Amino acid sequence: MKKIECFIRPEKMEAVKNALSELNIKGMSVYEVKGRGNQGGMWLTGRSGRYCVEWIDKIKIEIVVSSKVNVDQVIGTIIEKAQTGKEGDGKIFITPVEESIRIRTKERGEDIL
Repeated sequence: MKKIECFIRPEKMEAVKNALSELNIKGMSVYEVKGRGNQGGMWLTGRSGRYCVEWIDKIKIEIVVSSKVNVDQVIGTIIEKAQTGKEGDGKIFITPVEESIRIRTKERGEDIL
């Protein structure tokens, strides 16, 4: 199993969620987060001059997929739907999942996904 965590622009959430549903990935956790990347925030110009927005709103999506799922296809789908080509599009992190347990029934393994 693999855990895929992605940080994307909030306006791309629906497109990513719908595309993942088409890949039969229904279960996911979604968080509203704030962060900053390598650019250290975003510089904007307003009536009062130029200022830096240090913490930028993002959406964090976490999904765990079975070893039967093509992770490269999932990643490609996320990139296709979340990408704008501008700084701040986000990041994806993939980590192995050693075990999964359903609390209610104590079932273990990929079947609980």
